[in-house]
Amino acid sequence: MTESLVSTGPSSTVQAAATVATAPVDHLPLQGIDHIEFYVGNAKQAAHYYRTGFGFRLVAYAGPETGVRDRASYVLEQGEIRLVLTSALGPEAEIARHVLVHGDGAKDVALRVDDAAAAFEAAVARGAEPIMEPTWIEGQKGAIQKATIKTYGDTVHSFVNRSQYHGTFAPGFVRRDDPTGEAGVGLQRVDHVVGNVELGAMNQWVDFYARVLGFSQLVHFDDAAISTEYSALMSKVMQDGSGKIKFPINEPAEGKRKSQIEEYLDFYRGPGVQHIALVTDDIVATVETMQQRGIGFLRVPGTYYEELPDRIGEIEEDLSALERLGILADRDEDGYLLQIFTKGVQDRPTVFYEVIERHGAQGFGVGNFKALFVALEAEQAQRGNL
Repeated sequence: MTESLVSTGPSSTVQAAATVATAPVDHLPLQGIDHIEFYVGNAKQAAHYYRTGFGFRLVAYAGPETGVRDRASYVLEQGEIRLVLTSALGPEAEIARHVLVHGDGAKDVALRVDDAAAAFEAAVARGAEPIMEPTWIEGQKGAIQKATIKTYGDTVHSFVNRSQYHGTFAPGFVRRDDPTGEAGVGLQRVDHVVGNVELGAMNQWVDFYARVLGFSQLVHFDDAAISTEYSALMSKVMQDGSGKIKFPINEPAEGKRKSQIEEYLDFYRGPGVQHIALVTDDIVATVETMQQRGIGFLRVPGTYYEELPDRIGEIEEDLSALERLGILADRDEDGYLLQIFTKGVQDRPTVFYEVIERHGAQGFGVGNFKALFVALEAEQAQRGNL
């Protein structure tokens, strides 16, 4: 049965504004990433792609059959990861404009909170631009409280409070049992979400996450660390007070040729989410399965694996398996990590995914940046965009 929707006004709860965070402090406590919503050209087909290639399971749907007249949305889950794929049912919708400008892309990186009104009002008091006032969306199985603020480009963050809701995803959605009985490929949760912004804007958004959401800077990579002969970028990683949510922010740096960030900005027509890193505890099995399902991954030069044993030291995994699958490895003072990056998941060279397995390491694979950039530039050169 489809739930009815009733929206009510914002709460009067207010939190005091806070200054820029210099250390992890929960000025605005966040429970984690609730979901990531993509605006896409054809949500039904996109859902099939993520189910067959990435092993996601269809759990909920909203559209004309459920009383929603302007869009169709498919909710997919695997482990703690929740993706919402939404497409417009007409050209007049904002969703259609977003897809026309950006292609398929992440619209909302939604954050789970105890009180969406308090989170919204605290964020706005610190300078966030409001998009949607705090609202209770009610149905037969309770209500969800939601509010939304703007971040880089056309991307937004919604604050979602699910404490009063016991239904399927949200009011207006109906449960869908996946007929494939999908068991997944071992993806467990979101590790980090990377945003690309224009030259000179990185520090603006670093300040935004510190000032508005109380995030702190975890690490800074300059163009000396992330560069090749031809291109470079700069990146700062912001994290919330608990360390559960990590948002690296990238901007292009001066180089001889166009960087991957500039290519993204050109084709996405502005700032947006570049890639999403998903955690697995068995990257060899996960990547092997995804490759068998047709997902393409970037390949680094073969010399990378000749140097890997001396650089990485002893690890649990078979190095020959990593080389066969194209998986990268890196070590920091806390341990090591394994990672690999998919090719773009749509025709525009914009959004892609990372699969990552951590063995204590808290970093982002800085030792792999050079080899990864060479692989990315090889893809750019094939497209004529380097």
